[in-house]
Amino acid sequence: MIDEILLEAEDKMTKAIEVMETKFLNVRAGRANPRILDKVEVEYYGVPTPLIQLATISVPEARKLVIKPFDRNSIGAIEKAIFEANIGLTPNNNGETVMLVIPELTEERRREYVKDAKTIAEEAKIALRNIRQDANNSIKKLEVPEDEQKRAQDEVQDLISKYNKDVDERFKKKETELMSI
Repeated sequence: MIDEILLEAEDKMTKAIEVMETKFLNVRAGRANPRILDKVEVEYYGVPTPLIQLATISVPEARKLVIKPFDRNSIGAIEKAIFEANIGLTPNNNGETVMLVIPELTEERRREYVKDAKTIAEEAKIALRNIRQDANNSIKKLEVPEDEQKRAQDEVQDLISKYNKDVDERFKKKETELMSI
């Protein structure tokens, strides 16, 4: 029973790290990344449709995204959706494709992005602590000897220490990426 609790806790901690990584992808680093368009929904024949289903997105240069719609008639709707998504980019339409130029980040903007990344990392740590709390409560409810409970709680603590270290390393990596020019 204790092993099941530990496995479940580790699984949840892994998922918390994955959620953090996904959120990190939405923090821009001044380079073109098609993932910044993941949340853009285009009004296509009256139905909100994810942009990725309506076009191919390519990165021809380090700071440029090119969106080539499958249906040329949807280009205006795509341009409008990107503008309304408020992602800080202005779409340029040449009749066949929509281009997005990623502006060079200022030092101040980079620092804001690092703060955003730090907030995301802190949210992940809070999630890890909640998982630890749930696991420890589940262990206490078991009718096992006290020394076994203590051993299991120590294992949960080892897990959270490992995952907190992982969060810190991933944040440092993201911070370095954001601050490099």
